[in-house]
Amino acid sequence: MIPAFIAPMVLLIGNYPADQQESMQRFARMMLRGLTTAGVPVELIQPRPLLGRMRLAGGFVAKWLGYVDKFLLFPRELRANLSRDVRLVHICDHSNAMYGAQVSGRPIVVSCHDLLAVRGALGEVEDTPASVTGKFLQRWIVAGLRRASAIACASGATLRDARRLVGQTNGRPRLSLIHHGINHPYKRQPPNEARARLAKVARLTPERQFLLHVGSNLRMKNREGALRIFALTRNDWNGQLVFAGQKLTPELRSLGKELGVLERVIEVAGPDDDLLEALYNCALALLYPSRFEGFGWPIIEAQACGCPVLCADREPMSEVGGDAAITHNVEDETGFAHSILRLTDPAERARWSERSLHNAERFRAEDMIAKYIALYRELGVAL
Repeated sequence: MIPAFIAPMVLLIGNYPADQQESMQRFARMMLRGLTTAGVPVELIQPRPLLGRMRLAGGFVAKWLGYVDKFLLFPRELRANLSRDVRLVHICDHSNAMYGAQVSGRPIVVSCHDLLAVRGALGEVEDTPASVTGKFLQRWIVAGLRRASAIACASGATLRDARRLVGQTNGRPRLSLIHHGINHPYKRQPPNEARARLAKVARLTPERQFLLHVGSNLRMKNREGALRIFALTRNDWNGQLVFAGQKLTPELRSLGKELGVLERVIEVAGPDDDLLEALYNCALALLYPSRFEGFGWPIIEAQACGCPVLCADREPMSEVGGDAAITHNVEDETGFAHSILRLTDPAERARWSERSLHNAERFRAEDMIAKYIALYRELGVAL
């Protein structure tokens, strides 16, 4: 962060830390780091967990205290920052688009990662249902997006949703496609070094092949499908399945037991970047049968490490994975299983590994930053 006495030209707005949206925190940090490296004066601010860190009456009260932090206290802090020489405000997550109401006389850029929650509130996506409060919040978000000068969408699928759900009036907001860059310099590692990092993972045998799933238990991530696909290989392959990220729910563990594969399932909760990089390097493949995504960061993270990717043949997964991803209809679990067995052939895996490394080059963080800088200039901000 730049010293307070130097007025920033670009003000980034990040996410509320207590919401624990790690991918959004990563994106904001990547923007801050990338713009700074490019020589753009920039500062990142975000709502502070003041009342929301109180846990006196459980999650429900903490949630509403968090709303006070985000929607009553933070706007005052934002307005105070705008009293300085801020030339452009960049809201790093579309779910904070309502903050644009506090900004006047300056361009507002919003990074739109997906509109799945908006679609869920409209009843279009069953995997992201919305409560009454959630429906109100999504309408507020859409109103904020319509107030923006420009919306940068992370994928073609999100861009199409923005055209349909946000729309344009007299060419505003400007809608564009800016793919995410890789948010950490994941890369292929020497096999011995990668395996050494995995020594801390209990029950993971270095000599035994494993599949990897990276993500959460959200329904759209389709972890139950990953378990069923894995179970279809059990008579032909003695591998393991590693779930990295959020720990499995009791329901998912019960399904694993019912399928007869739970003893071959390993959970790695909240891996750091070094451990995750080692998992990508050593995995037979990333098994990523998500039903819906806004972008699908694990796809390019895996590919940057030379890890083959199996994902759904729908956008944006197929858009991001390109011709380096092995795709199937999300319901074709038998097809996924057959592809896993094909990858147990070292030559076949090596072929997909090289294609993966090549595709990952499309998502360099430097290229993403350059496109954002170009967008800022198009909005009249001299850099």
